[in-house]
Amino acid sequence: MSSRVSQFYALTKPRVVQLIVFCALIGMVLAVPGLPTLDDVKLAAAACAGIWLVAAAAAAFNCLVEKGIDAKMRRTAWRPTARGELSDGQTLAFATVLCAAGGALLHAWVNPLTMWLTLATFVGYAVIYTVILKPLTPQNIVIGGASGAMPPVLGWAAVRGDVGPEALILFLIIFLWTPPHFWALALYRVEDYRKSGLPMLPVTHGNEFTRLQILLYTLVLFAACLMPFAYGMSSWLYLAAAVAMSVGFTWYAFRLWREYSDALARKTFRFSLIHLSVLFAAMMVDHYLL
Repeated sequence: MSSRVSQFYALTKPRVVQLIVFCALIGMVLAVPGLPTLDDVKLAAAACAGIWLVAAAAAAFNCLVEKGIDAKMRRTAWRPTARGELSDGQTLAFATVLCAAGGALLHAWVNPLTMWLTLATFVGYAVIYTVILKPLTPQNIVIGGASGAMPPVLGWAAVRGDVGPEALILFLIIFLWTPPHFWALALYRVEDYRKSGLPMLPVTHGNEFTRLQILLYTLVLFAACLMPFAYGMSSWLYLAAAVAMSVGFTWYAFRLWREYSDALARKTFRFSLIHLSVLFAAMMVDHYLL
């Protein structure tokens, strides 16, 4: 029984979903001026639970659609769907129940706008990105990144009931962060992607072109990371963290462009995770302390 539970849990891609919920929580925090009330905390808890359920459903559906691709890639061959440990029917039923439960929770305990935006994000990731874009174009990460950038917008909508410019700035940061993050991974996993048949940028355009794109994106991302300070959302504490993290990410990208190695690509990918986590954590601390 515990083995079966762990298999279903693995379908939800826990670490990815945790980051999604964390980014949504940042949107909620920034949407509340000052310290939250007990009602704000209850609303945030319900919103986080609903977003987690729908995001987990999208992850499970992704595992179902890509089970054949996952089986060819060392990084994903362990997934229960790729190993045939869970049937298509079990996986689809699991994803459907999670999505329905998440949508119902958001509608009943948060607001209809958050529910519809979250369900639209599900469709964007699970259908438009996974089914259509990912196998069709090397720009899959760029276009599909819109779904991955939605969590702060969902968090903001949960509290405010609208989508303000602050939420769109957070969206832009994650949208621009996504391509260099995933392309760094694709560089040192290029043989996996080549075997899978997916048209990832290093496969279709080569290593050198991909490295240049990573560098260019980190430069544009650097500018976007300054926008919360420029717009007045955050103050000097956030600015210091944003500059430090962006300099670090750009430096990794520059080194990767100048002289490639799988080890450096792996370090760049790992630093990109630190970059986004520290950036948003600093934004939250800044919101409460300054």
